[in-house]
Amino acid sequence: MLKLTKKADYGLMAMKHLAERGDKGSCSAKDVAEAYRIPQEALAKILQRLVKAGLLHSQHGINGGYTLARDPKTISAFEVIKAIDGPLFITSCVTVRGECDQTDRCTIREPLRKVNESIETVLRNIKISQMKEEPETIEVKAATELIRIL
Repeated sequence: MLKLTKKADYGLMAMKHLAERGDKGSCSAKDVAEAYRIPQEALAKILQRLVKAGLLHSQHGINGGYTLARDPKTISAFEVIKAIDGPLFITSCVTVRGECDQTDRCTIREPLRKVNESIETVLRNIKISQMKEEPETIEVKAATELIRIL
């Protein structure tokens, strides 16, 4: 079953939280961790990955913390997931090298590549700003997009 890692979940939750704060200033890792009952040490590492990927700004000092590096309408769920977990592949044959013991006999490589591509497209189309919407709205949009692509 395809599922996001806890780290990706936490990263998306943190990005949504920061998007909702808007112009209220930066937010510490501790504040986000407490708001969602996330282990603070794990969240701090995740936030640093998001800083390194250019999705967040980090500020030290008394008023320090994290802020979004861009408008939440321009940051996709895919970017967040990729920054935390790396490239998204549903099977090993979809990787750049495409190594598999079944390559010579495989009849599903291309269909799986299309599924992987479709999932990536859906995640690229879900923006952090949309994550403030009701979850059902996002799910319907994502399902509609996936059906359209397939």
